[in-house]
Amino acid sequence: MARWLGLDKVVKLFEIIKENGGLINSMRTLYRMDELKSGTLVGEDKYGNKYYENNSYFYGSNRWVVYSERVGMEYDGSQVPAEWFGWLHYKTDLLPHQDPGRPKHKWMADHKENMTGTYEAYMPYSTTKPKIEPWKPPQ
Repeated sequence: MARWLGLDKVVKLFEIIKENGGLINSMRTLYRMDELKSGTLVGEDKYGNKYYENNSYFYGSNRWVVYSERVGMEYDGSQVPAEWFGWLHYKTDLLPHQDPGRPKHKWMADHKENMTGTYEAYMPYSTTKPKIEPWKPPQ
């Protein structure tokens, strides 16, 4: 009877609010991430991103990342390192610290997010003379 009235959904809502740290933290999470989920923390990367999983959600939305608080609202997908990208996108079910076949060499570059739109953005330059020279009006 309670299920027909939707009371189980209300109970689930209160559980999610409790897991997110109360009403104020839930509202902050909802504002920042546009959704409120509850799940099991499966790991954290060295940049402070936290990775969660809850298999009661549909496949494709049962794994997610909560970006580090230091980036605030300026988060994007390029802030996820390659080892966690594979897990988030179901390329592997092994967590990065459980995968024995993951290569780790000293020459491998550290992950860096996409800096487009910032002062650190990559700007290519050319050392060749341009084929077309701009017109300069006479003075």
